[in-house]
Amino acid sequence: MNFKLPKSERLNAEKLIKELFNEGSSFFLYPFKVLFLNKKELDGQTNQVMFSVSKKKIKKASGRNFIKRRMREAYRLNKSILSSNGILLGLIFVGNPEMSFSEIEPKMKLALEKLQKEISQNHSEHDSKI
Repeated sequence: MNFKLPKSERLNAEKLIKELFNEGSSFFLYPFKVLFLNKKELDGQTNQVMFSVSKKKIKKASGRNFIKRRMREAYRLNKSILSSNGILLGLIFVGNPEMSFSEIEPKMKLALEKLQKEISQNHSEHDSKI
């Protein structure tokens, strides 16, 4: 099992980020707003993820970076929950700035499990239409 989070798995292309926000689906599971887009062109490639923390919620950059590090670590340890088929994923933190890693990680697991269910539902609905 690969627990690394290389640059190839990070979403940083401006075009893809705009596409994620414009065409992607989303759901809310405290403390995350999860945006996702299952692109057919990226099928078979690794999933790409971006992490965001609101400047309005956490004023200091050091605090935002601290939460992002915790989110990245929680995702890195639990990314095996998701099937690897080119999903663009945006995780936006909207929770309490004082959340510890032991509070964030179980929520990340729940968010990834819910995302996997949503993607498999969308995939099966798409197959039934064909």
